[in-house]
Amino acid sequence: MTGLRWGILATGGIAGAFASDLRTAGLDLVAVGSRSQESADAFASRFDIARAYGAYEALVADPDVDIIYVSTPHPMHHENARLALEAGKHVLVEKAFTLNRAEAEDLQSLAAERGLLAMEAMWTRYLPHMVRIREIIADGTLGEIRAVSADHTQLLPADPAHRLNALELGGGALLDLGIYPISFIWDILGAPTSIRAVGRLIETGADAEVATVMTHESGAVSTSLSSSRGAGPNAASIVGTAARIDIDRVWYSPTTFRVTGPDGTVIEEYASAVDGRGMQYQAFAAERLVQDGVLEGDILPVAESVAIMGTLDEIRAQIGVRYPSEEADNG
Repeated sequence: MTGLRWGILATGGIAGAFASDLRTAGLDLVAVGSRSQESADAFASRFDIARAYGAYEALVADPDVDIIYVSTPHPMHHENARLALEAGKHVLVEKAFTLNRAEAEDLQSLAAERGLLAMEAMWTRYLPHMVRIREIIADGTLGEIRAVSADHTQLLPADPAHRLNALELGGGALLDLGIYPISFIWDILGAPTSIRAVGRLIETGADAEVATVMTHESGAVSTSLSSSRGAGPNAASIVGTAARIDIDRVWYSPTTFRVTGPDGTVIEEYASAVDGRGMQYQAFAAERLVQDGVLEGDILPVAESVAIMGTLDEIRAQIGVRYPSEEADNG
């Protein structure tokens, strides 16, 4: 089976982590694009990439690139992914997939029209420990799932000009950190039937803390917490009538978990054995989908990424966060 030829759009920290994991996994990374030739050249030298472009347009025009990993901040995802799709490239787009649901729907429509893969790079879903957790749930080991909880809390820079705090850059804990627990809850319980959210906004108007309580079709409840101003446990749990799963710190990275019965008996212990950060598993999944001629994977179909953006839109509406581009769109 011949793998796809990868290009990376942008050269920030997450792009470096992805490139490193592609190299570890032996996948074919052939090109990188940046807004400056200097940055592209440095990145290419660091990861032994044959071609470096000083413009995104040049990267997507490369005929030897099959799929592009879009790693810019989320306010640019829509524009950058659209550029790649219009050039006939499949895309793996960093999470959050876009800034809002409307942008996500546009990418979904364009990808379908062109017969291309548009996939959200929610890498956690593809990690081996998450695959095993879904198997345990499918086997009925937990019984009926009644509750899911997860947090993503970090102590991040408080500088108002920092990307995480600037509204014009899509700043806020929810889209950068909260996307992890919200997507996890969706994965386990499906779409919420009700959403209640509270948050604390900082002087820039961005959210520093956001907490949610949601109900789901089965009657189960979920809770999430995200914060950019304090490091919490970064753990998650799935509670069922027959057993529970406790995922250890850091739950969204390769880690350990336990399945425990109501009497405290440990039914299963799992420890991840992953090379690197584990971002290669989503790349494996993207390659399989393209090679099989399938544009919607089971683990995270683009339709679900679009719906999750709708959930994030509703949470932002409840806590009062709007981005400048959204104000402009509405006149």
